[in-house]
Amino acid sequence: MGVYYSLTDWDGVTRKYNFIGMENYGKLLQNKQFYNSLLFTFRYTILLIVFTVVLGVILALLLNRNIKGLGFFRAMYFIPAVLSMLTVGLIFKQLYYHVVPVIGQTLGIGALSQNPLSDSTLAIWAILFVNLWQGLPIPTLLFLAGLQGIPTDLYEAAALDGASAWQRFRTITIPFLMPVLSVVLVLTLKSGLMVFDYIMAMTEGGPGTATQSVAYMIYLHGFTQNKYAYSIAEAIVIGIIIALISAVQIYFTNKKKAV
Repeated sequence: MGVYYSLTDWDGVTRKYNFIGMENYGKLLQNKQFYNSLLFTFRYTILLIVFTVVLGVILALLLNRNIKGLGFFRAMYFIPAVLSMLTVGLIFKQLYYHVVPVIGQTLGIGALSQNPLSDSTLAIWAILFVNLWQGLPIPTLLFLAGLQGIPTDLYEAAALDGASAWQRFRTITIPFLMPVLSVVLVLTLKSGLMVFDYIMAMTEGGPGTATQSVAYMIYLHGFTQNKYAYSIAEAIVIGIIIALISAVQIYFTNKKKAV
């Protein structure tokens, strides 16, 4: 049904609409803002994946240690994951507007002396920080479960053979974490490509269109500009792109497992 509506000029409100064929798709492929939103979304997703994997593994390694008081920290660390993304976004928006500039001016840090959300270069990093703050606990938990499933005798045997800490990590830890890594990649890929709540709460796609993700662009066209059929066409194109990326990721994951 959605595919059919994408071939019309339906505004999502009235019952009247005309069949216009592939016109919406033609307009979409000629829309420069569509490519800008796509570029921002891909850039954001790549950054999110890199930081999630690296920081998630590091935090999991730290949480896997037997340190006094670490249990309390583990419990506190996972609290952000249960909060609403929209609520977290609104809270950090106020922090970025009223707290961060004061801290930056007090410490003499020029980059933090202004609201980062108003800077077209810093805005993506400000949103990414909030996403990582709230989103890291789940990947960290998955990596931690993977670490705890690695037999300790493998590390002991490698240590007796003279393997360094890095060699043990590279030859034992990483291979055992590969199944977990595949799950984390899929979850993070979906989160990055469909980022909406943080942008809605903090920037509304601004400054200008600097942080306009594909999901937010679809929302604008469908729910604020009454271009419902056009927004459906956008969603279908993005769905195809996500499916292709996921298929490639699954292919290489299965290929590595086979090896």
